[in-house]
Amino acid sequence: MKFMILVKADRNSEAGVLPDEKLLAEMGKYNEELTKAGVLLAGEGLQPSSKGARVKFSGTKRTVMDGPFSETKELIAGFWLLQVKSKEEAIEWVKRCPNPMPGTEPEIEIRQVFEAEDFGAELTPELREQEKRLREQMPANSKG
Repeated sequence: MKFMILVKADRNSEAGVLPDEKLLAEMGKYNEELTKAGVLLAGEGLQPSSKGARVKFSGTKRTVMDGPFSETKELIAGFWLLQVKSKEEAIEWVKRCPNPMPGTEPEIEIRQVFEAEDFGAELTPELREQEKRLREQMPANSKG
């Protein structure tokens, strides 16, 4: 099972305040533990929303809105993608995480990622083959 671990943004992360050396070292150690356990698939911090954009869909029309975005509590400051056996295991890993926003009470959200089998018959054999082919072509899966 794959889970996306979402670190919610706060005022400091949205202001572009970078973590100090102590937090970077703690996160590095935590990421090493995840890697050694074989559960870390990806993990990154995100730039503030002021450097981002949103694309709103309305029928065939697309409207681009540049950041920053006002609802900080709805924004993401970083993420991990974990491959674990259960939601409970994902929770246990998150509980071991250093506080990503020292001096505050941040929230980290845990969301299960859909797998091909979750889509049932709607994901036809042709679509499953396309999915498999595309995943094999992704840079993270390339051998070379």
